[in-house]
Amino acid sequence: MVLTERGPLLIEGPVEVEGPDGVTHVSDRFVVAVCTCRRSRTLPWCDTSHRRRAAPHRAAPPDRPSGPGE
Repeated sequence: MVLTERGPLLIEGPVEVEGPDGVTHVSDRFVVAVCTCRRSRTLPWCDTSHRRRAAPHRAAPPDRPSGPGE
């Protein structure tokens, strides 16, 4: 199992995933991407919807205080 940064959970298949409604989803692929962002239209499988999500805003690093000679 591999949890990708800002992406799906990759699992060696075949797999069965039970959803919160009790329905079992089956995939016989050799690697299965399970959605972790909950934006996929094909839950529980990843449809790359996480790629369309805006990247989190990173604050600029604070300015360094000036020292002598700078």
